[in-house]
Amino acid sequence: MSAVGVGIIGVGVISDTYLANLSSFPDVEVLIVGDLLLDRAEAQAEKYGVPAFGSAEDVLAHPGVDLVVNLTIPAVHVEVSRAAIAAGKHVWTEKPLGLDREGAAELLREAEAAGLRVGSAPDTLLGPGFQAARRAIESGLIGRPLFALTTFQTQGPDLWHPSPAFLFANGAGPLLDMGPYYFSALVSLLGPVDRVAAVGTKALEERQIHTGPNAGTTFPVEVPSTIQIVTAFEQGAQAQSLLSFDSALERHGIVEIHGTEGTIVIPDPNQFTGRIAYVKPLGVIRDGMSFEQEWVEIAHDDVQVGRGLGALDMVRAIAEGRPHVASGELGYHVLDVLLSAQEAAASGTTVVVESTVAPVPLLPEGFDPFVATL
Repeated sequence: MSAVGVGIIGVGVISDTYLANLSSFPDVEVLIVGDLLLDRAEAQAEKYGVPAFGSAEDVLAHPGVDLVVNLTIPAVHVEVSRAAIAAGKHVWTEKPLGLDREGAAELLREAEAAGLRVGSAPDTLLGPGFQAARRAIESGLIGRPLFALTTFQTQGPDLWHPSPAFLFANGAGPLLDMGPYYFSALVSLLGPVDRVAAVGTKALEERQIHTGPNAGTTFPVEVPSTIQIVTAFEQGAQAQSLLSFDSALERHGIVEIHGTEGTIVIPDPNQFTGRIAYVKPLGVIRDGMSFEQEWVEIAHDDVQVGRGLGALDMVRAIAEGRPHVASGELGYHVLDVLLSAQEAAASGTTVVVESTVAPVPLLPEGFDPFVATL
């Protein structure tokens, strides 16, 4: 086989990192980029040496494209992904997979019927930090996982994003914007979610843009800008998660897994690498309390990359006949969990998550994105 042809639809801010990384992988070749704004598509094509640009329809019609990378806004993720499936293309989509269960489920049914694959961000699960942490947990390093703690706190993207209104609209907020990172990590580590409870709040009903040409203008906050979630997993573990756009204290990427034989901290699930360390009970007790803890760093030598790794894994998995890591099924279950948390916060009840998902696979040993395998 030769390099697999890729077309990208949507060339906003996130497209830079995708284009930079996909252009560096020998097993894929970006053939065309498309956008509603043709001048923006042209600029990105020129910047990254992509041979063609045009509209979304041009990408879907390109005969050399086997995989469409969908980087559009969340509101049209399902629409664009279904159009790609209808055009006979595999799909990698930015998170979330969709904004409602029905549309996302229909997308997966159509892909299965067509013999095509769907992958869904985040692909940070494929990063060297997370993969090393997964292997450490599965080796029994901390015993049986009991509970997890995750935290994401920020003052809000309205401080730095020139057009932040969509991040506070229905289908976003910290739950659906940042939640996919944290809950994809939790599901990968602890298995499918059984039920959730949640509470949410808004610090403000309107917020102000602080940068760019629209600085000083206001926009409505449509969804909770802070939400706290308690999660029960099918296999018995539990988790407590905070996601906030209202915190003066900036604190990102906290993921702790506590087990019967120790605790491990894993990297920020919005990054591809980071610190991995664990602590074990030392068995030295004073006044009924453990008085000494020693953290042990976990080294790894995996190859560091970035966004686009999930699309590459899909391409290789198709050729090798194995499941890819960041699957559409995982994306659907995480979406179902997040929507269930949203419903729990609105109703004040515990919500049972109807979907489940098969165990999330690890990358094959020795996976190197920069060595051609096709």
